Amino acid sequence: MGLINILFRDPLAFFLVAIPLLYSIIFHELAHGWVAWKLGDPTAKNAGRLTLNPLSHLDPIGSLMLLFVGFGWARPVPINLGYIRNARSGLILVSAAGIIANMILAFIAVFLFKLLTPESSGPLGLLLYYMTQINIMLAAFNLIPIPPLDGSKILMGFLSHRAQYALSRLEPYGFFIIIGLLYMGALDPVIKFFRWLIMTIIGFFIF
Repeated sequence: MGLINILFRDPLAFFLVAIPLLYSIIFHELAHGWVAWKLGDPTAKNAGRLTLNPLSHLDPIGSLMLLFVGFGWARPVPINLGYIRNARSGLILVSAAGIIANMILAFIAVFLFKLLTPESSGPLGLLLYYMTQINIMLAAFNLIPIPPLDGSKILMGFLSHRAQYALSRLEPYGFFIIIGLLYMGALDPVIKFFRWLIMTIIGFFIF
């Protein structure tokens, strides 16, 4: 369901979903660029992508998809592994950074919910609930090892150069492959497994 449907049905719910979703995506992309910068790649910094300004990260088509379909994306942060001394480990760390950022945001939301114990149906309780669920879903979805998702880049870091090349050739078709698999429900078990894994990790530190 697209965000636009939520807006017409319940404006408050729209903002309680849209704001966590927007900044969860921004933090995801920012984390990629920040880790790359720390590893020696200034590409994202020079492109003005190490910022929380939504205008620097949002993709017009991806934003419209979020509004009307409920599935979208931000502009990928530019990365140049040529600046990083160990390109293989750099690829893994930079690719994992967005997923870890979403896990941290989910952890913070759960921690605040436990600390503040807000009313579950109140605005703060709903905001923290949506923030938790959105970030867990973003992290789980991006762990799927299909290009251009982060999981494929992490996997590439462990593969031979020949296998990396073979997997990278799927990237131009990755979006259509993902949409097709989602439509058929083939990715549901994978996403559920990654969600369970992430929730288990968060629960280990919280409870």
